[in-house]
Amino acid sequence: MKWRGQRESSNVEIGSSSGRGSSMKMGLGGAVLVIILGLIMGKNPMEMLGFLAQMQSAAPPAANIPIDSNAPVTEEQQFSKVVLASTEDVWGRIFSASGQQYPAPTMVLFSGSVQSACGGATSAVGPFYCPGDRKVYLDTQFFDEMTAKLGGGGDFAQAYVIAHEVGHHIQTLTGVSDQVNKVRARGGTVEGDGGLLVRQELQADCYAGLWAHYAQQEKQWMESGDLEEAINTAQAIGDDTLQRRSRGMVMPDSFSHGSAEQRMHWFRRGFDSGDLGQCDTFRARTI
Repeated sequence: MKWRGQRESSNVEIGSSSGRGSSMKMGLGGAVLVIILGLIMGKNPMEMLGFLAQMQSAAPPAANIPIDSNAPVTEEQQFSKVVLASTEDVWGRIFSASGQQYPAPTMVLFSGSVQSACGGATSAVGPFYCPGDRKVYLDTQFFDEMTAKLGGGGDFAQAYVIAHEVGHHIQTLTGVSDQVNKVRARGGTVEGDGGLLVRQELQADCYAGLWAHYAQQEKQWMESGDLEEAINTAQAIGDDTLQRRSRGMVMPDSFSHGSAEQRMHWFRRGFDSGDLGQCDTFRARTI
């Protein structure tokens, strides 16, 4: 992936938790329970906390303390800044085409632990987007774990992960996330294969593919094997793949992100079409 020399985003914070951040009103015990249940079910616990955060009044997040303002920027941090800048360019043009301004998210690159408006998190959680403060949180060491333990990896695969989280920001801006949360607040079922949560995640995958389509069209920075990296990663983090690896069996009723086949399909759909309308997973009869 030919990313070096490209514009870097200024919407990036490099820091860790201050240690005095507040948690959601559900309490620390409840937050821990959500995280444990999320891990058991193969879900992203921070996204579960994010949904809860929108349904409850969250206390203001603690400020992130810089790790070391004099420390040199690592290659992983520089790469993340370049990818975020590219998402800003692509979504900025898409929003502008409909007469709107694109309010870009902030990316927080942290090490060890971090405090967000959705609660505290450690690097074990993986990348997540918090709608409460409209920030993408990423411990770049996750990429090493993704390669070593999940079978996905490569620079373009890493870019796909970032673009997917930015996709959740787009859903916050367009009101999709709020609509899903309202269904859940009314007691509706949103989990399971074909449920609203899966459709929401698959739409974020499609948005990641859409970003890749325009990034390649405008900058030609994809190299041989890059697309395969993203598709292999989408397959590696499918609900069925993760459940089979952790429990030896697949339980579609507990899907939250979609199967490997579904994730690959929707990423590829966004990439091949470059059409925002093709990413409406909520109206699709089958996903």
